[in-house]
Amino acid sequence: MANVLIIDDNPGVGEALSLLLSLHEIEPLYAASPEAGLGLLAGRNIDLVIQDMNFTADTTSGAEGALLFRAIRAKYPDLPVILLTAWTRLEAAVELVKAGAADYLAKPWDDAKLIITIGNLLELSETSGELRRHHQQRRDRREALQRRFDLDGLVFASEAMLSTLELAAQVARTDLPVLVSGPNGCGKERVAALVHANSAQCKGPFVALNCGALPADLIEAELFGADSGAFTGAHKAREGRFEAANGGTLFLDEIGTLPLAGQVKLLRVLETGRFERLGSSRTRESKVRVISATNADLKAMVAAGTFREDLYYRLNVFELRLAALADRRDDILPLAEFFLGPGGSRRISEPARSALLAHPWPGNVRELKNVMARAGLLADGGAIQPGHLGLTTPTPAAAANRNLDEPSRETVLGALAAAGGVVSRAAQELGLSRQALYRRMERYGLDAG
Repeated sequence: MANVLIIDDNPGVGEALSLLLSLHEIEPLYAASPEAGLGLLAGRNIDLVIQDMNFTADTTSGAEGALLFRAIRAKYPDLPVILLTAWTRLEAAVELVKAGAADYLAKPWDDAKLIITIGNLLELSETSGELRRHHQQRRDRREALQRRFDLDGLVFASEAMLSTLELAAQVARTDLPVLVSGPNGCGKERVAALVHANSAQCKGPFVALNCGALPADLIEAELFGADSGAFTGAHKAREGRFEAANGGTLFLDEIGTLPLAGQVKLLRVLETGRFERLGSSRTRESKVRVISATNADLKAMVAAGTFREDLYYRLNVFELRLAALADRRDDILPLAEFFLGPGGSRRISEPARSALLAHPWPGNVRELKNVMARAGLLADGGAIQPGHLGLTTPTPAAAANRNLDEPSRETVLGALAAAGGVVSRAAQELGLSRQALYRRMERYGLDAG
């Protein structure tokens, strides 16, 4: 049963309101003065306050009621307060509503309207309370996560990202292989690096290889190394990523693009820790933790025979799923402000904020980063407006026919701007080979020179 406190110096008003509330199964409490009302608030759990505006017979200013309301608001900022006015100037009540009062009613009041108002406010208060408790629980969880997991400045506000990082914290201290899944550009490598930084291998190297950015005939050399003369152009011996990552973590991005021959050799290394460089018969050993990532449906690839089932289960001992940015919209504005640097929150206009929240973000965090780099350049130190973002919303037909992992023209432009026009750096940011980026630039009519 809800508790409603009535503060009014007229006992007849207190009695009438108490009877009305009791008839509607609401517990009334009565105080005849502001001091008595504040005392009851301090000692009881009150859900709503109905307070008079006048407590002195020789004035109609409402000053006493205003002082009481502000005292309540200062100590109980979320408590709904209904003002009762008789001789008070209407302007005074309106000003208090602007300051946070829930509503005001004139004496004599309408019983039905008052009960409806109280019911609506109690329901809203309960919902708001649940939301506040939810936010507080999220803050508590985040603080607990930060105490045991170095987030290294990772920016997020969403429940989806918090839940993922809580799982990452659990698996980080183990040596289990981890598969990070999610669409391109959502931050899979960043999460993998955080797992490494919080692991027993943190003092060892973190070595990354994007399997999708290399020709098939070079992937094995990159993974396992090659002796001099192993293939055309191999003029000297070179170590592979497994050797470079020894004692640390090897991050294999776009693992679904690994050819079947490479999958066989990778499985052997994962099972035995042993491998040979291309062109060498000498067996080498490497102790590494493997974290892989994919935007593909590996289970479907296993069913289609393009990805080995035994390798899939070897890599996917523990899976971390990253949601697309469109599915964690609480992260959009904090990330946008972060990408702008210090003072970013003050530089994004309200219309631009609305445009950022409305965009579908097919390129995820990577697209957002590049859009903000472009917008910051065009705004030239001023407030960012929607036109600086260069966002376009695809038509449903175009969205259905487009590969969601294909970077848009705006994403490519933003990556080139962020890289200062250096194609190789922009390609790396986009997770593409230079040749693939050149093809997209040609398709979008962008000058490579």
